[in-house]
Amino acid sequence: MMSLTKRDKAIIADLNRFRVMDRDSIAELHFAGLKNPRFAANNVLLRLLRERHIQRSTAFVPYVYFGGDVSMKKNSAKIGHFLAILDVYKQIMRSGGCGMFLVEPKYGRKGTAEPDIFCIFRKKPMFIEVQRTVYTEKKMAEKLARYEALYNSGIIAQEPWQPANKTVTPHVLIISEQRYAVEPKYPFKVFQAHSFAEFVESLRVNDMSTRQMEPTKRQTSTDSPPKMRSNNGTLTLNVK
Repeated sequence: MMSLTKRDKAIIADLNRFRVMDRDSIAELHFAGLKNPRFAANNVLLRLLRERHIQRSTAFVPYVYFGGDVSMKKNSAKIGHFLAILDVYKQIMRSGGCGMFLVEPKYGRKGTAEPDIFCIFRKKPMFIEVQRTVYTEKKMAEKLARYEALYNSGIIAQEPWQPANKTVTPHVLIISEQRYAVEPKYPFKVFQAHSFAEFVESLRVNDMSTRQMEPTKRQTSTDSPPKMRSNNGTLTLNVK
């Protein structure tokens, strides 16, 4: 049995973190830059599978892989959910990466807010809900109420990623094909988008709009006044 390489260990760690990953995602995240990432990924995954470091399901195309510590049925209905979370992670990495990315972090007993993702993107903490099914407005309101209860509990204020001099409240991003009517009453911002890439694009557009709406610099009393000169009896105004 070969000793594990640094990349082997990174792949196994990601498989345990995401629960399940497809071959193409592993190729993108761990073999980018190679001439044939998929071919290289296949070779490494087959070796790790033979040595029983990882597990595999052939019920999907491309095949999906699990960490050795993951106990999940090879045809579990939750596989699609975890692959959707993985897809969000890939979009974040394409947008510059993030400081932290947690899959389904737990903050208390059942009934407490259970985000699909917690991440710190562009120095801003975020909870992300990856909705593959359509919720009723009532059910979505109940989900957001749990986030409000989590905020009021003070648990988030104790998180190790919080800055030393203040408490930062994570935003909530809902990724769904369905747009929900969300009341602006929460102590955090709620964003909605069809994908994380669309969310990032909306940030860029909003930033451009804000810049376009900024007033142009006006001349102040300390500015030099326009200079005038005479040219054959005609006054010409030179404005800098």
